Amino acid sequence: MTTVSTTAPAAPGAGRLTRLWRGRAEDAPWVRPAFLGLLTVTTALYLWNLSASGYANSFYSAAVQAGSESWKAFFFGSLDAANAITVDKPPAALWPMALSVRLFGLGSWQILVPEVLMGVATVAVLYAAVRRRFGAGAGLVAGGVLALTPVAALMFRFNNPDALLALLMTVAVYCVLRALERDGGAARWLVWAGVAFGFAFLAKTLQAFLILPPLALVYGVCAPGTIGRRIGRLALAGLAMLVSAGWWVALVELWPASSRPYVGGSQNNSFLELTFGYNGLGRINGNEVGSVGGGGRGGGQGGGWGETGIGRMFGDSVGGQISWLLPAALILLVAGLVVTWRAPRTDTARFAFLVWGGSLLITLAVFSFMAGIFHEYYTVALAPYVAALVGMGAAVLWEERNRLVASAALAVTVAVTAWWAWSLLGRTPEWMPWLRWAVLAAGAVAALGLLGAGRVDRRLGLGFAGLGLAVGLAGPCAYTLATVDSGHQGSIVTAGPAGAGFGGMRGGPGGGGGRDGGMWMAYGFPGAGQAPNGQAPNGQTGPGQGGQLPPGAPPQGQGQTQGQMPGAPPGVERGGMGGGMGGGMGGLLNGASVSAAAKAALQEDADDYTWAAAAIGAQNAASYQLATEKPVMAIGGFNGSDPSPTLDAFKRYVAEGRIHYFIASGGGGGGGGGMGGNGTSAQITAWVQETFEQLTVGSSTFYDLTSPK
Repeated sequence: MTTVSTTAPAAPGAGRLTRLWRGRAEDAPWVRPAFLGLLTVTTALYLWNLSASGYANSFYSAAVQAGSESWKAFFFGSLDAANAITVDKPPAALWPMALSVRLFGLGSWQILVPEVLMGVATVAVLYAAVRRRFGAGAGLVAGGVLALTPVAALMFRFNNPDALLALLMTVAVYCVLRALERDGGAARWLVWAGVAFGFAFLAKTLQAFLILPPLALVYGVCAPGTIGRRIGRLALAGLAMLVSAGWWVALVELWPASSRPYVGGSQNNSFLELTFGYNGLGRINGNEVGSVGGGGRGGGQGGGWGETGIGRMFGDSVGGQISWLLPAALILLVAGLVVTWRAPRTDTARFAFLVWGGSLLITLAVFSFMAGIFHEYYTVALAPYVAALVGMGAAVLWEERNRLVASAALAVTVAVTAWWAWSLLGRTPEWMPWLRWAVLAAGAVAALGLLGAGRVDRRLGLGFAGLGLAVGLAGPCAYTLATVDSGHQGSIVTAGPAGAGFGGMRGGPGGGGGRDGGMWMAYGFPGAGQAPNGQAPNGQTGPGQGGQLPPGAPPQGQGQTQGQMPGAPPGVERGGMGGGMGGGMGGLLNGASVSAAAKAALQEDADDYTWAAAAIGAQNAASYQLATEKPVMAIGGFNGSDPSPTLDAFKRYVAEGRIHYFIASGGGGGGGGGMGGNGTSAQITAWVQETFEQLTVGSSTFYDLTSPK
């Protein structure tokens, strides 16, 4: 007799969904749902209020817009689709955003959602790296710590290159850890690590190589196999890194300079000079030709970039961005190495501590002592290393909790973390004043519980451990929520509530202070920062975000007008007393306000010109380009200090009818007279002012390059 089943077979798709939700058969039922929940919450958190930042850093958004219009601009990272000059970084970080804009059109979400996805991917890779040796619980702690680090929440919602750099560095560490696990397949994983390093170089040049020494050393000493095989595999990984980074560099260096854009940030139109100078050794020793405010001054000074030294990461400017769990990570690194000290050479737990700890220490040292340009948001590079050490160290000490020394280490870690959070929260005393005392009290309870009851009863110990974790995450979580609840714009941004960070240069009179960049009063330029409520995002018409001029200065770009020009668009008037700081110069670090009249003037007959306009400095040019989606030449690159174009070249462009307007700007400047002084930008400005008609367009001062005086 045959029995016929009445149960329908499960659909293949349903089986795959079940496996996705359930995860590995050997995992506890909670593991995969918890991991997916972590990624879902991280995604929702980073997407929250995303459009409040508008175009974020208009410098990079303009390059993204250009890359979405021109494949040549896409390849080189040009600031405009007509390929006058590039950004001062290689272009890999721009590529995902440019592809998104090419597919979905120009807008805030189209630019910033790829950054959010990079953040979620970084959390996922970090979880996978920690979980392999230390368990799902440790992986979840590490992922949660990373997601709630304030500077991570800032930069994974922003369009600077640091998001891609952090992702690729985490991928590189994961690949090295996989290569360390066993002899078979190690070469493949090391090659992938080399590829990650190579593309990280194409995101932010030499910063990608900071963690190479500890990773190579740990692999050379701790990996399975003979010493010859280990060295050979490292050489193969180095070759993969060289190829994955070098192909683009070689093409740029070999490409005829006359048919490619000028390499922004360099003084000799050379990417290699940019790499080893302004973006390389100059960041270490402060000798950054072409920068504004760079240059170390010795005696613990980082030029205009704050005090250098071991306390830099804990100072007023940086502490609230990254240091909440930095003391805990350092304590747990030592604890982890002590616990695994007597393990065999190839022990997976010990080399994990060495890899993550070495990456943290070398990056920490460079950031602490570099005398050149340093911004608070750079510290996002530390976030994955801190998070990994917290997750791994907590897991190791929890396994050893029955030993007094281990439970004492856990208690000390919680107590120090609570005290440091209390200190950091005290720097913004008017913001959630109750939180610092709640953290301190809960931290004391958790530390005492872990030292005593946690060693006796597992459930009670888990409760105190959970309380300790909540204590560690309360401060950064609050700062992260404040970060995602507000928009951030400009070149220098900080996480947390108002007053939590002091971006930008603090060396000049009146410098410092401010939400996201204060006033660069030493150089006379308004700073960058958070967009106040009610103001339009960068690149859009409406009230500007460029900050206020020094007290007593005239409104930007305004002057006494002499009547509207016959036949000109509404709002365009001849004459006036513009110039100076006019022309919508929103600031060296932030975009300008673009009025409806200025937008209309630039768009009129724009297709008849290669560039609708030219302006000094990339942020100034970027605002007009984003508002009109027409190419605007950024004379002198970011700072206005690059010698591009030369005065002769600019005169030739004008004679050929390739540029319609010159948008006036001025002010003092560094970098060899870029933003004023005697540099190329100043020469072009002087020639234009002497030769062409001045117009007041809305609140901006233009010069019509088709109408000589």
